[in-house]
Amino acid sequence: MSKTIRRGTPPRKVVANGNRKLPVVRRQSVIDRALLMLPVSEATLKRGVTLMFTGAVLAGLFALSTLFGVPQAAGLAAAEALGDAGFRVRSIEVKGAARMNAMTVYAAVLDQKSRAMPLVDLGAVRAKLLRYGWIADAQVSRRLPDRLVINLVERREAALWQYLGRVMLIDADGVPLEAVAPEKAPALPLLIGPGANEQIALYRRLLDSAPAMKPIVKAATWVGNRRWDLLFDTGETLQLPEEGAAQALVKFAEIEGKDRLLGRGWARFDLRDPDKFVARKSSEAAPRTMTDTSAIETASWSGETG
Repeated sequence: MSKTIRRGTPPRKVVANGNRKLPVVRRQSVIDRALLMLPVSEATLKRGVTLMFTGAVLAGLFALSTLFGVPQAAGLAAAEALGDAGFRVRSIEVKGAARMNAMTVYAAVLDQKSRAMPLVDLGAVRAKLLRYGWIADAQVSRRLPDRLVINLVERREAALWQYLGRVMLIDADGVPLEAVAPEKAPALPLLIGPGANEQIALYRRLLDSAPAMKPIVKAATWVGNRRWDLLFDTGETLQLPEEGAAQALVKFAEIEGKDRLLGRGWARFDLRDPDKFVARKSSEAAPRTMTDTSAIETASWSGETG
């Protein structure tokens, strides 16, 4: 009986060495995984961190110099150094500007002695912006390293105000927004005379008392800072009393509903005396000459719009 003899090196037995250290596999933390997901390179990220660290250090030095009375020149130099390190205004982001001209906003923001971020006076920028009629509120903030963000809240036009030969858009509080040419004026209530812009809420309540009159009232003149004259589309003027104007307007609406006075040659209706209703005929087709200056302004507007 034959045996098969296999030649070669016998297999070596692996003996565990208790002193040998196995390689340690490091698990990624949540922060590491989040950083890998960012759409920026590692070099860019490091540069941003370096700029932030540098900015924090220089800002701290600037604050300490101010706290301990270091001369102003040194503080300014520190701020400029921060600007040279990259913290200087290079872009402006404006949000909420629909009617406000963006270039006007840029000019107000960039009107600075220095554009180094620490030297930009955010409060002063906001105060400049609030001088413009369209801007009801403004928030100004820094976005390091080089951006300013302007959030605007604009007013809305609610009526037209004619005074001293100019027509202005005004908001619901009577704040003048901007001048507008009469022929380009939007279809908004027209208030005429000194202080009329401040009476817009009173005027609205007046017309709310007689809704049927709203579509046919062309303009309203605030007379003597105490009462209203209403001008209708058909050319007549209704003089209302100082007290009880809403009741007088309701009375006229009832008379108009019964007798159809408008558009029949009358020039003026006078309800200033609660016990009387005076109607005056017009013998002229041309615009009338009126005795009080507020009424003259009403006539001039009628002539402008044809």
